[in-house]
Amino acid sequence: MDMMNRVLHPLLDKYVIVFIDDILIYFKFEVDHAFHIREILELLRKEKLYAKFSKCEFWLHRIQFLSHVIFGDGISVDPTKIEAIQNWEAPHNASEIRSILGLAKYYWRFIKDFSHIVVPLTSPT
Repeated sequence: MDMMNRVLHPLLDKYVIVFIDDILIYFKFEVDHAFHIREILELLRKEKLYAKFSKCEFWLHRIQFLSHVIFGDGISVDPTKIEAIQNWEAPHNASEIRSILGLAKYYWRFIKDFSHIVVPLTSPT
C-alpha cells in the first residue's frame, strides 16, 4: 500500500478516494465536508505529506474524476467517453469485437439493458 493509502486507510471509501496523487474528498453536507477536509489535511501534515495549494480545488459541486462526472446527486460517465463509444467504427473481426466489448464492459453499470444490447455482438452467427 502506498504512503497516501496507508495514511488515509481508515477514511477510504467513507468519504475519501485516492488515486495515485489525487485525493477526492466528498460528503453530502457542507458542515461535515469542512470537518473532513480539515481531518485529512491534518493527517497528511502529520505524515509530512503536503498538498500544493495551487493545485487544490475546494467546494466543487461537480467534478470530472477518472472518466466520470461526480455531482451531488450521484455519478455518471463522462459524456465525452459515451460519445467516443457511440462514434466507434463498426468492428470487422472477432479481435475488434473483443476490444470494443472490453471497453464497453467497464461502463455496463451505467447503460440500461447493457447485456441485452450486446447479445448480437456475442452470439455466434
